[in-house]
Amino acid sequence: MTKEQLSDTSDEELVRLITQEQRTELFEHLYKRYFLKVVDRCHSFVRNRDLAEDFASDILSKAYEKLPGFKGNAHFSSWLYAITYNYSIDYLRLKKKLHYPSWNAENEIPDIPDESEADLQDLSYDNLLKILEMIHPEEKALLLMKYQDNLPGKQIAQTLRISEDAVKMRLKRARTRVIYLYQTVFEKDL
Repeated sequence: MTKEQLSDTSDEELVRLITQEQRTELFEHLYKRYFLKVVDRCHSFVRNRDLAEDFASDILSKAYEKLPGFKGNAHFSSWLYAITYNYSIDYLRLKKKLHYPSWNAENEIPDIPDESEADLQDLSYDNLLKILEMIHPEEKALLLMKYQDNLPGKQIAQTLRISEDAVKMRLKRARTRVIYLYQTVFEKDL
């Protein structure tokens, strides 16, 4: 395949060629296509560019090993980002001993009446980034998977190894926390 043909080939077709036709050299193209995207997602969690680059290499190596398990039920990018989120969250859990239920109990928020997804649309991008750094990494991952990557609840549940009901509850809590922090930190009424 020429470089032009490779750039026009979908991720899913590249995966098929790698796994079914044993064209393992094609993974290099997926690696180059996604390395910086994975670095950026890791960096948003660990806030260290060198560490994020190391993570991206590890994650892409892990993805290569798991390629035969890619079923094609979702886009390759969604599957890869799920691995990325898990890797980053697992690292933070171990490093900072961040057990979500304990953290959540220690960081309770008051009830906000009539919290809705529309409220989140009023946030400026810069303020949202600041607030995302204030919440638990799992809540951040949930919000990114739902609103940035548009993953369905079932896939988010599988990624974070929790039930779909837990995803719904934690997403609601994460949205509420973001709105509360926005109102508190930036003294805004939504």
